Order: sequence, then structure tokens, then C-alpha cells
Amino acid sequence: MRSMPIKMKRRKIDAVMEEIGERIARLRKARGMTQAELAQQIEVSQNVISNYEAGTVRLSADMAIKLAKALKVSTDELLGVKNSSENEALPSRRILRRLARFDTLPKRKQDALLQTIDAVLKSAET
Repeated sequence: MRSMPIKMKRRKIDAVMEEIGERIARLRKARGMTQAELAQQIEVSQNVISNYEAGTVRLSADMAIKLAKALKVSTDELLGVKNSSENEALPSRRILRRLARFDTLPKRKQDALLQTIDAVLKSAET
């Protein structure tokens, strides 16, 4: 069996890196994160995240693990080996910000707000 010419191998690797980069960007955006926020979480510069998303830098195994943890997916999902649960509805950025503020409220106010939300949702069902 003949091996693939080096140029073809390189093109194939570049295409895979671009796909991984697109997946990183999609997962990051779905979680309401900026490149800077993701970079800070895994202790790299925003430029590094930009390069990964553009597919211009190859992803090391260590960095794949860090990104997967930060994006709350498996490395298989990050690398496209396994279909991710991306199709599941993720909260929007707007909702995530409000949830963060919700957690800072006193328990009584949280309970009151949850009762209001439950009532609105129940009325929307009928």
C-alpha cells in the first residue's frame, strides 16, 4: 500500500485543525465565553485561542485536555471523535449572566423569584 504524498498529508492535517478550531469557537460561543475569558481560564493569551480557532496552530494533547475541561466537554467531543451534546439547548449569554446574579441573592429572594418563574412557566403551558 502506497503512502500519501507529504503535501496531501499536510493539507489533510490542516483541514482537521481548521475543523477543530471551528468546533472550539462554536463551543466557546455556545457557553457565552469570549476568547479572552477562555484564555484566562486556561492561562494562555487571547491570541493563542484565536490561533487555535483559526486552525493555524496545532493542538497539543495537554491543551486539548485544558480546553475540553474549560468548555465542559470531553476531549472526544472537542476533537470530533464523538458527536457532542451541542444539540442540547444551552442557556444564552443573557440567561447565564442572570443566573450568576441570581446566585448572589439571599435564599428568600431566590425562592420568591423561583416561585414567580414557575408560575409564569405554568401559565405559558396552558
